Amino acid sequence: MQIIAPTQPATWLDLGWQWTYRLGFPLGRTIWHVRRNRHEGAVVALHVGPKLLLLKSSYRAAWNFPGGTIRRGETPEAAATRELGEEIGLPPCPLQPAGIVCGKWDGRRDRVHLFELRLDELPALRLDNREIVGAALVEPTELSGMKLTGPVTAYLIGAQGAAPSPSDHVDAQRFGHPTARARSGTGSA
Repeated sequence: MQIIAPTQPATWLDLGWQWTYRLGFPLGRTIWHVRRNRHEGAVVALHVGPKLLLLKSSYRAAWNFPGGTIRRGETPEAAATRELGEEIGLPPCPLQPAGIVCGKWDGRRDRVHLFELRLDELPALRLDNREIVGAALVEPTELSGMKLTGPVTAYLIGAQGAAPSPSDHVDAQRFGHPTARARSGTGSA
């Protein structure tokens, strides 16, 4: 695993934002669960050669893909492109649709649009150091021991062509398994 740290140390303002995310996210999860909120997001599986880029957020223990919430009036691809810019400083580039996964993650019903971006080499990343505090380029063989969000797990299950197991909450419409449903602990954004 190749760890990618932020290019600049965290400022006091960055640390304040990190604590806001750390305190606000569990509160949000509780509210979403009580209100039974639904969420729609978009994430990007960014491949660099055989490796996959995963992000570490300031408020979640699991690794995730770049991505987040689709805003009102925004297309899933536009949301994915925007999130790539906000979270890692990547300029707009063509994304390939990779499916849609649905599950109950972070206390809410989630519908996540998956996209892929394949690059020969990793461009310079600019982590925001507020929401995103780290990144890693991971070999496929290293993924099994990592804590991953539900959409990342769903993507990997689909990429392997395997049916989801009962422990992964995934609507398998993406994988051609219309009856499969499973459950995982963490979500998209």
